[in-house]
Amino acid sequence: MVLALLVGGVVVALVVVGLFVFGLRRRLIQRSGGTFDCSLRWDPPPSESEPSGKGWVYGVARYNGDRVEWFRVFSYAPRPRRTLERASIEVLERRTPKGEEELALLSDAVVLACRHGGTRLELAMSDDALTGFLAWLEAAPPGQRVNVA
Repeated sequence: MVLALLVGGVVVALVVVGLFVFGLRRRLIQRSGGTFDCSLRWDPPPSESEPSGKGWVYGVARYNGDRVEWFRVFSYAPRPRRTLERASIEVLERRTPKGEEELALLSDAVVLACRHGGTRLELAMSDDALTGFLAWLEAAPPGQRVNVA
């Protein structure tokens, strides 16, 4: 009986510590400012009439100079999972979520199809975050190529 209570207490303590670390990590990411909620789908399938909700990962993006750093929300990693260079981002299209994507993304999300280097990717963010992201892309220093559709 005592052993069961001890094991149960340890499990509860580990869960509480795990949740605390998630919150602390997100707070540290957001501390420098310039963050926004952003789901990412890396190398999505070619355009389809009814996109599936597969492949979307919820995260937080942070502006850092000429880069956007993308962090998974449900991770303990202190470093960004993806880093997108401003000069390498080419915006292909903007659309609203369709079909199963509506269930996989936040309710007010707008999907931005891009190319980064040679890889297709899709970013889903709120309309306000999208406005800021496009303004950041267009605010590139003189001499840098920016492709915004």
